Amino acid sequence: MLNRHVFEKELAAILKPNKFKDYAPNGLQVQGVDEIAKVVTGVTACQALIDEAVRLNADALLVHHGYFWKGESQVLTGIKYQRISTLIKNGINLFAYHLPLDAHPALGNNAQLVKLFGLNRPRALQSSLPLEESIGVIAEFDEAVCVEKMKEIVEQALGREVLFEVAGKEMIRTVALCSGGAQGYIEQAIESGADLYLTGEVSEQTIHLARECGIHFIAAGHHATERYGAKAMAEYIQTNLGVDATFVDIDNPA
Repeated sequence: MLNRHVFEKELAAILKPNKFKDYAPNGLQVQGVDEIAKVVTGVTACQALIDEAVRLNADALLVHHGYFWKGESQVLTGIKYQRISTLIKNGINLFAYHLPLDAHPALGNNAQLVKLFGLNRPRALQSSLPLEESIGVIAEFDEAVCVEKMKEIVEQALGREVLFEVAGKEMIRTVALCSGGAQGYIEQAIESGADLYLTGEVSEQTIHLARECGIHFIAAGHHATERYGAKAMAEYIQTNLGVDATFVDIDNPA
């Protein structure tokens, strides 16, 4: 069991939220009970995940997608009221870490995808930043793989079919990736000389860029590419902080 303030301090030491200019507040978003003995982690603080946290008697919920995003309505009505009132009524602390949970060099979404796909030697996609602050990553296979093998690796690892725009050379060695809705980073992937760029989502112009610049592109799903940071955090909290922690995956095909 950890005091809430101690727990938040530990999370801040791990994820270093102050290094990121983000779209929502990182850290404690909704205050709950003072002492934390059970943590649930997940991707998005949707009602289904909150209800599961209630069922599991969690004292804290740690997510990648929390609340209070820039540009959203500030009023607590409708769905937002229902979600936050459920947290408050059950004394559940809500912690949310967005970009810090993408970028962490070991526990982050990108680092976990690198590991999952069997890639090595990760470096920052944003070349002006150190790896631990870069939102995207470039990594390599020890031996190049063909297009068909690449598709098989990704689909088996994520357990789903992906959109694969075949637009580059037959053999793939260097992969640039960024979890979630990061299709805009394809231009940085092109500049880096990567053979393939993988992210969660796709826009209409992304396909044209891939085709005209000769880079393979994979849209593997926003949720599917962002499950693994929350999962790794549950394992870290349980092992290193001595608090019972469980990852709960609320499936989302997007």
